[in-house]
Amino acid sequence: MSYRIAIKAIGQPPEPEDGSRVLVDRLWPRGRSREALALDDWYRDASPSPTLHRQLRQGEISAGVFTVRYRGELRDHPERLVPLMRLVRRGPLTLLTAARDPAASPLPILRERLLFALREEDAADLEPASPPCFVHELRDDPDA
Repeated sequence: MSYRIAIKAIGQPPEPEDGSRVLVDRLWPRGRSREALALDDWYRDASPSPTLHRQLRQGEISAGVFTVRYRGELRDHPERLVPLMRLVRRGPLTLLTAARDPAASPLPILRERLLFALREEDAADLEPASPPCFVHELRDDPDA
């Protein structure tokens, strides 16, 4: 199945093809009203932990280390992805950030992990829930 997950800065105007618009930042952007942003939801749980974000901002860790650790946070807490997965299964999803450059924000990492989790869940749905039952074959066998 194909899923459409876009990434935008909150300053970009809403478009009809955006689908569900979700702000994925820990902090609310100053001076912005919910109505002006045309948001469907504000979901903080999928954003990097405050500690991880602070370490990056203060230069304690590099962007590469941040990426590895954020992927680890998402991997260790898959339940944080569930609300976003539900939204994208219904239609297009646009992840919003207050960062000036969305491509340099954590959202591409989140998008990558969401797509991975969706493909993983889709693959699991193709597997049979239980082994096939052969009871009908036993009934037809006269020796059974």
